[in-house]
Amino acid sequence: MTLRVLNPTQSAHGEVLRMAPPLASLNGAVVGMIDNAKIGTKQLFDFIEEILRKEHGVRECIRRRKPDATRPVPKPMLMEMSGADAVLAATGD
Repeated sequence: MTLRVLNPTQSAHGEVLRMAPPLASLNGAVVGMIDNAKIGTKQLFDFIEEILRKEHGVRECIRRRKPDATRPVPKPMLMEMSGADAVLAATGD
């Protein structure tokens, strides 16, 4: 009997992804919030939005909910977030 070992890793291709530079301030910012459709995410985002508005001066929160947690964010939903200064995606379990 032969034992076959598979390597699930891939080699890197394309450009290296880099994080966007941090915002100097959230005051007056628009923050996108993508809810992954799990049970506790709405309550988590309610809490985060309150803090962002009261303590950091966020002007607007754009909130959207994915159809379900197992799939990527639909492209139209991502396009709605394109006007945001920052975007949060969260798991609410």
